[in-house]
Amino acid sequence: MTSQLFAICFRSPRPSEAARFWSEVLGRQPAGGPGGDVVLPPPDGAGFRIRFLPGQEPKTGENRAHFDLTSTSPEDQRATVARALEHGGRHIDVGQTPDEGHVVLADPDGNEFCVIEPGNEFLAGTGFIGALACDGTRKVGYFWSRALEWPLVWDQDEETAVQSPDGGTKITWGGPPVAPKTGVNRLFLELAPADGIGLEAECERLVGLGATRPGDGAGDGGVLMLDPDTPDYQF
Repeated sequence: MTSQLFAICFRSPRPSEAARFWSEVLGRQPAGGPGGDVVLPPPDGAGFRIRFLPGQEPKTGENRAHFDLTSTSPEDQRATVARALEHGGRHIDVGQTPDEGHVVLADPDGNEFCVIEPGNEFLAGTGFIGALACDGTRKVGYFWSRALEWPLVWDQDEETAVQSPDGGTKITWGGPPVAPKTGVNRLFLELAPADGIGLEAECERLVGLGATRPGDGAGDGGVLMLDPDTPDYQF
């Protein structure tokens, strides 16, 4: 084992409010964290956390990553949408067509997410958070497969996806064209070295796979690094 996906992090000007929204939508109970952040632990004690960190970065366009939430039936999809709207979410238009079955919403901070229609075979068996869908190339999908030691479960037409050997949420990349990175990402991945693996040794391994360490590498309490498509993630 090398890097483990510890958390998916949101930077928010109102971390407590953002956490409250996602707690209601996902059914996860929030817990306080150090430095003013709020954490939604995984429901079964395994898998990744969702962390909400203080951040004042303005939103300048669509995020390069968003959640795809699954549905078990049309009624379940409508219930998820209604719950999100009740707690401060809103419908948005990102170019979807009327015949598409998924519903595109934004949380109170403007972060996009989708509620996927029932019967989606690609997300079958993944759980409620079916995917973290990312803007990225095939190269970056290969990078993350090696970084996390998660197998590629999709590699077709420049699109890639990885998934933990234990199952659960997939991380997907839609292939080119990839929008240029502008500013700090509002969503990023937080990694932790496996037990017995030193931080510097693991950072060097990731650099060998194609990551970079910008500037002094300082992050939100960890080491900031960039993957080959330059979204940030950190330890």
